[in-house]
Amino acid sequence: MEAVLSISADLDLAAVLQRIIDAAADLVDARYGALGVLDETGTSLAQFVTTGLDDATHRAIGELPKGHGILGLLILDPKPIRLPDLREHPDSYGFPPHHPPMRSFLGVPIVVRQEVFGNLYLTDKQGAEVFSDVDEELTVALAGAAAVAIENARLHARLADLVLLEDRERIAKDLHDTVIQRLFATGLSLQGTARLARTPEVAARIQDAVEDLDVTVKHIRTVIFGLETASKRSSGLRDRMMTLIREARGPLGFMPEVTFEGAIDTLVGDDVGSELLATLREALSNVARHAVATKVEINVAAGDEITLRVRDNGRGLPADRHEGDGLGLRNMSSRAERFGGRFSARAADGGGTVVEWGVPRSS
Repeated sequence: MEAVLSISADLDLAAVLQRIIDAAADLVDARYGALGVLDETGTSLAQFVTTGLDDATHRAIGELPKGHGILGLLILDPKPIRLPDLREHPDSYGFPPHHPPMRSFLGVPIVVRQEVFGNLYLTDKQGAEVFSDVDEELTVALAGAAAVAIENARLHARLADLVLLEDRERIAKDLHDTVIQRLFATGLSLQGTARLARTPEVAARIQDAVEDLDVTVKHIRTVIFGLETASKRSSGLRDRMMTLIREARGPLGFMPEVTFEGAIDTLVGDDVGSELLATLREALSNVARHAVATKVEINVAAGDEITLRVRDNGRGLPADRHEGDGLGLRNMSSRAERFGGRFSARAADGGGTVVEWGVPRSS
């Protein structure tokens, strides 16, 4: 009862999984335990939650199992299995370096809504040579309670997602209907005021403010698109570009700033879109590998021309490049030439590099 209550005490799925394996190991006095979560195909492990191993051992072992050998037995045939010594089983793969030795084994599947969610793996029965029939019965019963806890956590997560999506849609609507309209009105008012300015300096400052407002509107539109994309689960070109940009955050060490102009998803064809994505990937890769930058600005526009502009504040292009250098730049240039477009990479004002790529919209 304590084990069942403990795994039902949380609605966060990650916490529930950890509670399940902790409770299972405690219930049958196992020294080590793991909960392997199956991937979407149901043929290998996508997640591996453990108990009994300290952080140092985890790091020493390295990559976690994917479901081969003994662990794969329950994937192929989801039925409880007990072994007196897993090392002697013909399907045993052995242990990787730094892995603690293990002997007795008990494995039980977790079935959620008639589908195998994952498997409980318990090893090294303490106080006995092997796991008993009672241990197996207890673990099977706990797996049933675990299935309920997992389903509850999933439903809670879905409910939270629905609430979040509603909030995103509301925020996007408010930004579009209120904030952007006010910024437009302020910009028009400033433009009218600029014509009344008595000195060129004042007029120039007002014009700078108008341009700043225009950039702000572009950023807000990008935010609105991001909110709407999350709500609609879009898979258009903008969404794929944002996915690529988010993936670049790791190698770069920071999140690039991005703005979109025009109907990217409707005006850019699949062929140009593929080359645009490849060019953006190459540009971000170059920044990550060579620029030592702390900021990247990306602008994508769809009008008479489809354009991509990537600017960083790094150390710039090397002055002593050789003929064989710059394969990535040549690739980006050839992608533009294929559609009768243009490409350039030059030093940016104030330091860094600006990469510009564009092709005619008719392509």
